[in-house]
Amino acid sequence: MLPTTRQVLFAISSICFALIAVALYLQHIMQMQPCPLCVIQRYMFLAIGVCTLVSAISGKVREGTVLALMAALGGLYAVGKHLYVIANPGFTCGIDPMETFLNKIPTAEYLPWLFRADGLCQGATDTVLGLAIPQWSAVWFVALTALLAWVLLRKKQA
Repeated sequence: MLPTTRQVLFAISSICFALIAVALYLQHIMQMQPCPLCVIQRYMFLAIGVCTLVSAISGKVREGTVLALMAALGGLYAVGKHLYVIANPGFTCGIDPMETFLNKIPTAEYLPWLFRADGLCQGATDTVLGLAIPQWSAVWFVALTALLAWVLLRKKQA
Protein backbone atom coordinates (compact mmCIF):
# COMPACT_ATOMS: atom_id res chain seq x y z
CA MET A 1 0.00 0.00 0.00
CA LEU A 2 1.36 3.42 -0.97
CA PRO A 3 1.54 6.19 1.60
CA THR A 4 -1.02 8.96 1.37
CA THR A 5 -0.05 12.33 -0.02
CA ARG A 6 -0.31 13.87 3.44
CA GLN A 7 2.04 11.22 4.87
CA VAL A 8 4.60 11.96 2.13
CA LEU A 9 4.33 15.70 2.76
CA PHE A 10 4.79 15.22 6.51
CA ALA A 11 7.81 12.98 5.81
CA ILE A 12 9.36 15.58 3.49
CA SER A 13 8.80 18.28 6.09
CA SER A 14 10.37 16.13 8.81
CA ILE A 15 13.39 15.37 6.61
CA CYS A 16 13.94 19.08 5.92
CA PHE A 17 13.75 20.04 9.59
CA ALA A 18 16.11 17.18 10.46
CA LEU A 19 18.58 18.42 7.83
CA ILE A 20 18.47 21.90 9.40
CA ALA A 21 19.17 20.27 12.78
CA VAL A 22 22.17 18.43 11.31
CA ALA A 23 23.44 21.71 9.84
CA LEU A 24 23.16 23.37 13.25
CA TYR A 25 25.00 20.45 14.86
CA LEU A 26 27.81 20.74 12.31
CA GLN A 27 27.98 24.50 12.84
CA HIS A 28 27.76 24.74 16.61
CA ILE A 29 29.21 21.43 17.81
CA MET A 30 31.65 20.54 15.02
CA GLN A 31 32.62 24.23 14.44
CA MET A 32 31.97 24.10 10.66
CA GLN A 33 31.02 27.68 9.74
CA PRO A 34 28.41 28.00 6.96
CA CYS A 35 29.28 29.88 3.79
CA PRO A 36 26.81 32.02 1.80
CA LEU A 37 25.79 29.10 -0.42
CA CYS A 38 25.30 26.90 2.67
CA VAL A 39 22.99 29.52 4.15
CA ILE A 40 21.00 29.77 0.90
CA GLN A 41 20.58 25.98 1.01
CA ARG A 42 19.33 26.26 4.60
CA TYR A 43 16.72 28.77 3.47
CA MET A 44 15.64 26.38 0.69
CA PHE A 45 15.38 23.38 3.05
CA LEU A 46 13.41 25.53 5.48
CA ALA A 47 11.10 26.72 2.69
CA ILE A 48 10.48 23.15 1.54
CA GLY A 49 9.80 22.04 5.11
CA VAL A 50 7.39 24.87 5.89
CA CYS A 51 5.54 24.62 2.55
CA THR A 52 5.05 20.86 2.81
CA LEU A 53 3.99 21.08 6.47
CA VAL A 54 1.44 23.80 5.76
CA SER A 55 0.28 21.92 2.66
CA ALA A 56 -0.22 18.69 4.60
CA ILE A 57 -2.07 20.41 7.43
CA SER A 58 -4.26 22.68 5.28
CA GLY A 59 -5.05 20.15 2.58
CA LYS A 60 -3.96 22.58 -0.18
CA VAL A 61 -1.64 19.98 -1.63
CA ARG A 62 -1.05 21.39 -5.09
CA GLU A 63 -0.24 24.97 -4.02
CA GLY A 64 2.11 24.02 -1.20
CA THR A 65 3.83 21.32 -3.22
CA VAL A 66 4.43 23.66 -6.16
CA LEU A 67 6.03 26.21 -3.81
CA ALA A 68 8.13 23.49 -2.18
CA LEU A 69 9.19 22.22 -5.60
CA MET A 70 10.31 25.73 -6.59
CA ALA A 71 12.38 25.91 -3.39
CA ALA A 72 13.88 22.49 -4.14
CA LEU A 73 14.85 23.64 -7.63
CA GLY A 74 16.39 26.77 -6.10
CA GLY A 75 18.30 24.53 -3.71
CA LEU A 76 19.54 22.41 -6.60
CA TYR A 77 20.83 25.56 -8.29
CA ALA A 78 22.58 26.74 -5.12
CA VAL A 79 24.16 23.37 -4.40
CA GLY A 80 25.19 23.04 -8.05
CA LYS A 81 27.02 26.34 -7.78
CA HIS A 82 28.54 25.21 -4.49
CA LEU A 83 29.84 21.98 -6.05
CA TYR A 84 31.25 24.02 -8.94
CA VAL A 85 33.11 26.28 -6.49
CA ILE A 86 34.61 23.24 -4.74
CA ALA A 87 35.61 21.64 -8.05
CA ASN A 88 37.24 24.87 -9.29
CA PRO A 89 39.47 26.20 -6.48
CA GLY A 90 40.17 29.50 -8.26
CA PHE A 91 36.48 30.37 -8.20
CA THR A 92 35.14 31.52 -4.86
CA CYS A 93 32.11 33.00 -3.24
CA GLY A 94 34.08 33.96 -0.12
CA ILE A 95 33.68 37.42 1.38
CA ASP A 96 31.73 39.09 -1.36
CA PRO A 97 28.52 41.07 -1.85
CA MET A 98 26.44 37.87 -1.56
CA GLU A 99 27.71 37.29 2.00
CA THR A 100 27.16 40.92 2.95
CA PHE A 101 23.63 40.83 1.50
CA LEU A 102 22.75 37.55 3.24
CA ASN A 103 24.02 38.78 6.59
CA LYS A 104 21.86 41.93 6.39
CA ILE A 105 18.59 40.03 5.81
CA PRO A 106 16.44 40.34 8.95
CA THR A 107 16.48 36.59 9.53
CA ALA A 108 20.29 36.65 9.66
CA GLU A 109 20.26 39.63 12.01
CA TYR A 110 17.67 38.15 14.39
CA LEU A 111 18.72 34.49 14.06
CA PRO A 112 22.49 34.65 13.40
CA TRP A 113 22.99 31.19 14.92
CA LEU A 114 20.97 29.81 12.00
CA PHE A 115 21.40 32.16 9.03
CA ARG A 116 24.71 34.05 9.38
CA ALA A 117 27.26 33.21 6.67
CA ASP A 118 30.83 33.22 8.00
CA GLY A 119 32.59 30.40 6.14
CA LEU A 120 34.20 30.06 2.74
CA CYS A 121 32.42 28.01 0.09
CA GLN A 122 35.57 26.36 -1.22
CA GLY A 123 36.37 25.23 2.34
CA ALA A 124 33.30 22.96 2.58
CA THR A 125 35.25 19.80 1.85
CA ASP A 126 35.04 18.03 5.21
CA THR A 127 33.35 14.70 4.71
CA VAL A 128 30.59 12.91 6.57
CA LEU A 129 30.23 9.23 5.67
CA GLY A 130 32.42 9.74 2.60
CA LEU A 131 30.67 12.76 1.07
CA ALA A 132 31.31 16.47 1.52
CA ILE A 133 28.44 18.44 3.07
CA PRO A 134 27.46 20.07 -0.28
CA GLN A 135 27.39 16.61 -1.87
CA TRP A 136 25.01 15.42 0.84
CA SER A 137 22.93 18.51 0.27
CA ALA A 138 22.78 17.70 -3.45
CA VAL A 139 21.65 14.14 -2.70
CA TRP A 140 18.84 15.43 -0.48
CA PHE A 141 17.73 18.14 -2.93
CA VAL A 142 17.54 15.55 -5.74
CA ALA A 143 15.56 13.15 -3.53
CA LEU A 144 13.20 15.88 -2.30
CA THR A 145 12.67 17.20 -5.84
CA ALA A 146 11.78 13.70 -7.03
CA LEU A 147 9.37 13.17 -4.12
CA LEU A 148 7.68 16.53 -4.67
CA ALA A 149 7.31 15.86 -8.39
CA TRP A 150 5.82 12.46 -7.55
CA VAL A 151 3.31 14.10 -5.19
CA LEU A 152 2.27 16.51 -7.94
CA LEU A 153 1.98 13.79 -10.59
CA ARG A 154 0.21 11.10 -8.62
CA LYS A 155 -3.47 10.71 -9.33
CA LYS A 156 -4.81 10.29 -5.81
CA GLN A 157 -4.48 13.54 -3.83
CA ALA A 158 -5.55 12.20 -0.41
